[in-house]
Amino acid sequence: MDSQARRELAAGIGSAAVPIEGPGGDWTPLLERLGRAHIVLLGEASHGSQEFYRARTILTERLIAEHGFQAVVVEADWPDAYRVNRYARGESGDATATEALGGFMRFPVWMWRNTEVGAFVEWLYEHNATARAGLPPVGFYGMDLYSLHASADAVLRYLERVDPKAAELARQRYACFEPYRADVHDYGRTAEHALEDCEPEAIRQLLDLLRQRARYLQTDGLSAEEAFFDAEQNARLVRGAEAYYRAMYRGSVESWNLRDGHMAGTVESIYAQLERRFGSARLVVWAHNSHLGDAGATSLSGEGEINLGQMIRARHGRRCFIVGFTSFEGTVTAAPRWAAPGRRMHLRPALEGSVERIFHEAGPAKFWLPLGEAAPKGLERPLLERAVGVVYRPESERLSHYFEARIAAQFDAVVHFDQTHAVRPIDAAVGVREPEPPETFPSGV
Repeated sequence: MDSQARRELAAGIGSAAVPIEGPGGDWTPLLERLGRAHIVLLGEASHGSQEFYRARTILTERLIAEHGFQAVVVEADWPDAYRVNRYARGESGDATATEALGGFMRFPVWMWRNTEVGAFVEWLYEHNATARAGLPPVGFYGMDLYSLHASADAVLRYLERVDPKAAELARQRYACFEPYRADVHDYGRTAEHALEDCEPEAIRQLLDLLRQRARYLQTDGLSAEEAFFDAEQNARLVRGAEAYYRAMYRGSVESWNLRDGHMAGTVESIYAQLERRFGSARLVVWAHNSHLGDAGATSLSGEGEINLGQMIRARHGRRCFIVGFTSFEGTVTAAPRWAAPGRRMHLRPALEGSVERIFHEAGPAKFWLPLGEAAPKGLERPLLERAVGVVYRPESERLSHYFEARIAAQFDAVVHFDQTHAVRPIDAAVGVREPEPPETFPSGV
């Protein structure tokens, strides 16, 4: 982009940007747009920045309280999130949100066991406890697929209550996974070279459970339906996780597409469940930009990658609204490599040529920007965009964390924070080290 085009783009962004703090700053215009949707997808540019969690909390609480949204679906494993769901609905033995979040002990635990999520879960508990009579409790669900063993165990516990004979058969089928309980990745490595794998058993168990749905739901009341729905989603997760762990050793695109396909399927299952129960469905989804922003508007689509946001948008059209989040610099809680302890790290200033750099130069310190057809001219062209997950590698910033995207088509709106701060773990149990003095980097490096 030449200097003239860049100045014109910056001017257009500055004119269209809506401040969200300070004089004239307000979330209400964005919420009016979100409130017309049935599925609102709220992203994040990293898994470890306070501002992203806090903004999603503000928007989600108002969508629930003012627009009647009925569920929150997050980028987390179903069993861990379902424990939070039971707490939020007043149905668990956990005394606090911190206890309810205790299931999140797999790396990266700070992603959900942090103070922002804890505060939102407590709000959700209070909201459900004080809601008007007749209103359904708002649920909290996970859509990821890493929890193969925990989900298999949950299916067994359900069947032991409703059908002990079926539980014994399920135990025999799921025994195929037992040698890999210590490290489920070993299953993928072994299955890739074995003559047989556990796929048939996972499929048979899911199909058997679905065939028995009517019989298991003979008990009246929503509790029986909710218990079956939990078991069904866990059985689907075992099936999806088995395929995912095998695909990990065949290629990153195949495993990515399987994972996001499972996420989309889970969102659709929750949506359908809400429609069956209440006649309509409205839900909020929390996940990384890389999952929620339409992959068809990114360079990754050229590699065959699809994602959750692309699939939901294709099915629901204007009933879906996608919000991306960006930041210029600050601090972030992340790990230097997979499975390493998390720590507070300095987030480098965004690179020249990136959309984050242009936002930094053009707009207020905190703003949201309408996209799609309302986007400032120039944002329809490919620009660099940053994505930091649970791992941050500043030494290979450009290669590890940037891709090209047409942000005007990727999202329906974007929220930008010039400065972000590392998310705060709930307690030392999450394994995040004491903060280290931040490194400093020359601007633009």
